[in-house]
Amino acid sequence: MAEVSRSKRIVVVGAGWAGLGATYHLAKQGYEVTLLEAGSYPGGLVAGWKTAAGRSVEAGIHGFWYPYRNIFALIDELEINPFTTWTRSSQYSPLGLEVESPIFQNLPRLPTPLGTFLYTQFKRLPLIDRISALPLLYAIIDFDNSDEAWRRYDFVTARELFKDFGVSARLYRESFEPMLLVGLFAPGEQCSAAATLGMLYYFILAHQPDFDVVWCRGTVGEKIFRPWVERIEKAGAKVLANRRVTDVIVNSENQATGVVCGDEVFETDAVVFAVGITGMKKILANSPSLQSRKEFRNIGNLGAIDVLATRLWFDRKINIQRPSNACFGFDATTGWTFFDLNALHDEYRNEPGTVVEVDFYHANQFLSLENEEIVRLVQRYLTTCVPAFGDAKVIDRSVIRLPQAVSHFAPGSYCYMLPARTSIKNVFMSGDWIANRHGSWSQEKAYVTGLEAANLVVSYLGEGSLARVIPVEVDETHIQLARIANRTARQIGKSILPEFWLP
Repeated sequence: MAEVSRSKRIVVVGAGWAGLGATYHLAKQGYEVTLLEAGSYPGGLVAGWKTAAGRSVEAGIHGFWYPYRNIFALIDELEINPFTTWTRSSQYSPLGLEVESPIFQNLPRLPTPLGTFLYTQFKRLPLIDRISALPLLYAIIDFDNSDEAWRRYDFVTARELFKDFGVSARLYRESFEPMLLVGLFAPGEQCSAAATLGMLYYFILAHQPDFDVVWCRGTVGEKIFRPWVERIEKAGAKVLANRRVTDVIVNSENQATGVVCGDEVFETDAVVFAVGITGMKKILANSPSLQSRKEFRNIGNLGAIDVLATRLWFDRKINIQRPSNACFGFDATTGWTFFDLNALHDEYRNEPGTVVEVDFYHANQFLSLENEEIVRLVQRYLTTCVPAFGDAKVIDRSVIRLPQAVSHFAPGSYCYMLPARTSIKNVFMSGDWIANRHGSWSQEKAYVTGLEAANLVVSYLGEGSLARVIPVEVDETHIQLARIANRTARQIGKSILPEFWLP
């Protein structure tokens, strides 16, 4: 560590994946870093806590997919072992079991997307419907995660995309829309086609094993964030909870010199914002310095989605075929998942009864219900999937309402998403809603953007080493060749044809 760096002060706002990632790297470089978290503990939406009875709960369950290369590298660096083995998943509708997914990396690797197409076990969906997805391959080739591709597809809804490429109504209803409801957390008519293609490619279609997933063997807060924060504090950073940012002080040279939390001011040489859309809107509501800039005002055009996280303790053991399950068709605009915590969490492995986490996405119609009504609804839905739940008794429960909790990638939203660099020289952005070119999604994207923001701070202040950001696995050869041919054809078309059509 360079001693001179200790005179350089950094303030990071938000202690989720992005904020912790930025803080950790900058502290290791020797900077004086202060991490401000509005909540009671680090972790944001993935922080876990204990109930009054001492039971672990958290704001929903979060998976860690095969392409999370940077997070897995962090876990190795921290020398912790928080994850289960690779697990299989199922999908249910009101008619029962619909789909079972294998562990794809254990099967012979086929060129994308053949492995996903051939190895996934559909119980009811006819082959003719699955074949109707083939024309969609052109959109997957055409969408290369470039800024141009995002702008081309972002004003189209996911539903329009699938309709335009001839996807059958049944395939859309029973496969693609369920993926959207638990992947982008909204129905197809409310999702950007660009975000849809990016999410589907990253998690499912880029490489055969991409859909393989592990889960935390307890809450992410306990298993990952607690040891990570200890390491961060050992590196010299301060982690301060219950600090809600209200403004940023910007001097006449267009540099942030302080971050305001009510009556406290934290002097700084650079700022990294690492909060979600809803958190950023709360900061903007109190910040004249940010309100004066169009890029920040435009965050008001972005939205977030309601989540309902429930955890139920039953009085008996219930055989659940797979530990993680996604469900569709129970409500027109809501997707939900349920998890067997006896199989996933160390704490509940020897529990005499069954512990289940049930999370609803785009759950706005449920948040106003009373807890007992929510519990009855959850048990009824579970019984449709696993009939043995109907005879069980709920002996304890946790109901957590999370209004405006996760990013909404709505059609037309891309142009309002901030890049990592802002118009203030030393203020940088990170989070899963920030526009970047890495290609990752969800927790991995948040962590990657935290590292990228830390690198911008290092470059701006001119001290320290850059964090290594592991790129996503390169496209397979046939995809690379198809994209080269497609870009060439587009360039030729632009040179000889007028722009008749809207992008």
